[in-house]
Amino acid sequence: MTIVPDTKNWTWVLEHPCPDCGFDPSEIAFRDIPDLIRANAAQWPPALAAADPHRRPDDSTWSPLEYAAHVRDVFIKFDERLEAMLSHDNPAFENWDQDATAVAERYNDQDPAAVSHELTAGAARLADAFANVPDEALSRHGRRSDGSEFTVDSLALYFIHDPIHHLYDVTGTRFHSSK
Repeated sequence: MTIVPDTKNWTWVLEHPCPDCGFDPSEIAFRDIPDLIRANAAQWPPALAAADPHRRPDDSTWSPLEYAAHVRDVFIKFDERLEAMLSHDNPAFENWDQDATAVAERYNDQDPAAVSHELTAGAARLADAFANVPDEALSRHGRRSDGSEFTVDSLALYFIHDPIHHLYDVTGTRFHSSK
């Protein structure tokens, strides 16, 4: 079964709450990001253990394992993007086709325990990277090839929606800020 690629431009989550997962960017500060990453990562191992992680709920939806493998790769990709923004002036981000990656890397054939471990390790690295960003670097810029521009601060908000939303996709549990 082939999943229809997601072609939406999700940058709107920087300005409006997500009606699906409950993420509200106005409730999140940059310094909240490391704890949100760690909390999200801690929920993936039980989510993968709850049922058959290889099973897709329908023909158009990824399995829990596919979502977890994607989130693992999101942690890696955004660690790279954050590093580029901190190391270079206004870097252009390499294009990443997440749907092609899911097929090429055979996400649903991967070992759930390995994906869980890699996701958790990647989350820890990225959480530490965001925690170590000095305040004076929050306004540094980076950009996607589609013209979307980010500061380190807005990249963090844009990024954190992804694992939060995908945990909702798998568990059905909406996000609630601790504020």
